[in-house]
Amino acid sequence: MIQNNIDHTIVVLSGKGGVGKSTVAVNLAVHLSSMGYSVGLLDTDIHGPSVPAMLSLEHMQIHRDEEGMYPLTYGTMKVMSIGSLMPSNDDALIWRGPLKMQAIKQMIEEVHWDNLDYLIVDSPPGTGDEPLSVCQLIPNITGAVLVTTPQRISSIDVRRSITFCRRLKLPVLGLIENMGTVTCPSCGELIELFPKGGAQKMARDMHIELLGSIPFLPEIASSGDTGAPIVEQHDTMASEIIQKIITHIQERIS
Repeated sequence: MIQNNIDHTIVVLSGKGGVGKSTVAVNLAVHLSSMGYSVGLLDTDIHGPSVPAMLSLEHMQIHRDEEGMYPLTYGTMKVMSIGSLMPSNDDALIWRGPLKMQAIKQMIEEVHWDNLDYLIVDSPPGTGDEPLSVCQLIPNITGAVLVTTPQRISSIDVRRSITFCRRLKLPVLGLIENMGTVTCPSCGELIELFPKGGAQKMARDMHIELLGSIPFLPEIASSGDTGAPIVEQHDTMASEIIQKIITHIQERIS
């Protein structure tokens, strides 16, 4: 097992797929890196490793030798994903539990992260084998950040993830609401995509902090498709919101 010196490890979780968990993880990591921190981003989603594409790294391969694996780099940030270990972007991993757990174990124990201020971990959705392996195999996790949408169906699954964290004695740093509102392109009025207040109610009921709400912005979706994270466009609403969320997380950690 490679010995790395990592100050803070933050796992981004959601019981629900499709809520923008990877988008949140990528933008948190990239923004922390832009602030001058030494940052690593670990994509542990075995069946849907989207991080390489979101950072324009999908055609690059991880270098490995008998000493371990060396992560890719995005600027000064280090990036590791099982998607970068596969021969083709079209390949699918059709694996059962033991193989998936072994792959996650290797990505955690055999990667040369060296010295990091922050390791952001994009975890698979749900509360099954993969997120359980992530949370049990990674040493000294600082805490978890949960991602939801305002929709009640999403909240139901994310509540289960909060219970999952508590049973594992994993501190919950807070909740991020994604895709809460959209701005009308004609009049500029905010439109609620889902019934309002779902994330606030869940945070209240589950006694956790609501770290921030990210609106549904077309530029966020396009930035993921083009491999250029939205936080790199510094004068955007999304960048300001991510900065406030990071400030809240750092306050919780301290």
